[in-house]
Amino acid sequence: MQITSEELRAKLKEFFGFNAFKGDQEEIIKHLISGQDAFVLMPTGGGKSLCYQLPALVMPGTAIVISPLIALMKNQVDAIRGFISNQEGIAHFLNSSLNKSQLTEVRNDLLSGVTKLLYVAPESLTKEANVELLKQLNISFYAIDEAHCISEWGHDFRPEYRRIHEIVEEIGTAPIIALTATATPKVQADIQKNLAMNQARVFKSSFNRSNLYYELRDKTNIKKEIVKYIKANPHKSGIIYCLSRKKVEEIAELLNVNGIKALPYHAGMDAATRAKNQDMFLMEEVDVIVATIAFGMGIDKPDVRFVIHYDIPKSLEGYYQETGRAGRDGQEGQCIAFYSYKDILKLEKFMQGKPLAEQEIGKQLLLDTVAYAETNRCRRKILLNYFGEEYDLDNCGHCDNCLHPKVQFNGQEDMLTVIDLIESMKEQFKMEHLANILAGVTNSLIKSYNHHTHELYGVGKDKGARHWLAVIRQGIVLHLLDKNVETYGLISVTPEGKAYYENPTPLMLTEDREFADGDDDDDDTLLIGNTKHANQSGGDPVLLAMLKDLRHSMSKRKNLPPFVIFSDPSLDDMSISYPITLDELKNCQGVGEGKARKFGKEFVDLIAKYVEENDVMRPDDFVVRSIVNKSANKVYIIQNIDRKIPLEDIADARNMDFLQLLEEIEAIVNSGTKLNIDYHIRQFIDEDKVDDIYSYFREEATTDSIQVAMKELGHDFTEEEVRIVRIKFMSDLGN
Repeated sequence: MQITSEELRAKLKEFFGFNAFKGDQEEIIKHLISGQDAFVLMPTGGGKSLCYQLPALVMPGTAIVISPLIALMKNQVDAIRGFISNQEGIAHFLNSSLNKSQLTEVRNDLLSGVTKLLYVAPESLTKEANVELLKQLNISFYAIDEAHCISEWGHDFRPEYRRIHEIVEEIGTAPIIALTATATPKVQADIQKNLAMNQARVFKSSFNRSNLYYELRDKTNIKKEIVKYIKANPHKSGIIYCLSRKKVEEIAELLNVNGIKALPYHAGMDAATRAKNQDMFLMEEVDVIVATIAFGMGIDKPDVRFVIHYDIPKSLEGYYQETGRAGRDGQEGQCIAFYSYKDILKLEKFMQGKPLAEQEIGKQLLLDTVAYAETNRCRRKILLNYFGEEYDLDNCGHCDNCLHPKVQFNGQEDMLTVIDLIESMKEQFKMEHLANILAGVTNSLIKSYNHHTHELYGVGKDKGARHWLAVIRQGIVLHLLDKNVETYGLISVTPEGKAYYENPTPLMLTEDREFADGDDDDDDTLLIGNTKHANQSGGDPVLLAMLKDLRHSMSKRKNLPPFVIFSDPSLDDMSISYPITLDELKNCQGVGEGKARKFGKEFVDLIAKYVEENDVMRPDDFVVRSIVNKSANKVYIIQNIDRKIPLEDIADARNMDFLQLLEEIEAIVNSGTKLNIDYHIRQFIDEDKVDDIYSYFREEATTDSIQVAMKELGHDFTEEEVRIVRIKFMSDLGN
């Protein structure tokens, strides 16, 4: 079929109301109409959908659009029907959400030739009945949307997408247009190979979204940061991405209790609720949608003003696509991600036990994410280079690194020292252990290996362990060092690292960014011991010093370690929000009702007196109201531990892994509820080990950090054992 540019522009005006095409749209459409295959790489908001919608309307037959976004199909079908009045059957979708009568209507419209566009989920495409139906149609072309799902190197790999080519061959060949907003050269090659379209013409638009601002923030006091940011940008539409469904629900509730209209959106919700929440966001009845990263939302909303990542994504492709939902109208788009290296460790844990090939892919994708998060270079340059596009400017003027350059130093000697240390050891060790050797830290693990006698022990004592951790981490990013996921993070030197050691050159590294190595404030128990200096907390340093003095005094009187009373982050929070009642104190992180009741009165009395004597204006606007814990999990766990049900059975019943259950139990105990898990401890942990761990926390520990405890106790103890006994300790003494 041939069509002139004038005819095509007339159809564009007739169907969609636009006077002109954007970018390569016209060329792509004419290429497809002429019967040729096309591979389209176009950033989110670039107008990919039009590249197959318009050809479908002008070509004879029915176009099959394969898309993984079931929730988006209805929106796109409704949009097409809105453009083409009085022709309800012009577009349909075929997926698992349809009932029998709806399926009959779709079938009749297809066979009668009324339908020009049929959206199909990849799972529906493989069903025999659907294949037989599609064989009877005159198919104009196949459009494969979100084509990165085909590639194992893509950020949202779907195994069903691997079968598309064989199903297309069975239904009947026709031109293919594959479209994606994110594809590295490796992913692009994988897609073309799998679809047998290596001869397809590639249309690649620039991935640069000049209106988007990119920023990485430390994952500390994250809930306060998010609430404050949104309140400072009232009535602006935004999306917040989280890794888990549970966190999505929690953050949506947190925003609502703080007067921000928000709704959750994730794959665990029923389709009707999901569609309703999405529509309310599109219709601006709510300002914020909180969604899982794992679920592709496909929100088609041009005026999203901010995208916040509560958790760092598993890949840069996922990050790019999700941030790309901001500012699709070319106006302001703020992209803020909160980063903690602990999130990377969690994602690495999820990979353990998976096939080695999958681990290697996941590990490389994570490494690219860490490199982006911890870089001192222009973020836009890093992103564009990742997608195979050169960005000539060294300073884009629209990311945090360009606006606030980080301090650099020549790390040549430091990197050589690290490589020297690793190579001098017969066995490999984790980065924390290596950093501790160089910083001259003395603990039981170092003593057990006699590493306190190593010639490099303490050579970098003046710089501290955090500095050496940063050097090692950047060595991994630069491929001079390697971190093995399968062996739980042991560090080795790569061939590139060995070559660098033989022929060293100046190596500009970034000073430690002070990114949190611990958790954010959603897990109060694990935050205990992650101390911050007063000037980092953003609070009142004089009040903070007084609170620490009071805690020290109380710990002496009650013969308890200070961290059992209140954690450093809890005191930081008190120095920011000035709680003067027990109810207000409960809003501080790490303070539950039990803790507030048991230890809180002296603290709120001190704060109230300080506020009065110093005429302090309490920042009511910035007091983030915490959500009441109505968790069904919490009630279920408490009841079943009281009944002495095996912890593994409790985890199975709530569809958790054991680590998730421990985190829930830690949060319950930290909030002030007493739990007795002695029945589990007696069955699974040697009595001598229990005594050693308990004694450590009771007599030696200055923090309840698991990482510090593991270093002090030595390699005879597992992390699980230490965590379980720590739960007993905190419950016995703190509650």
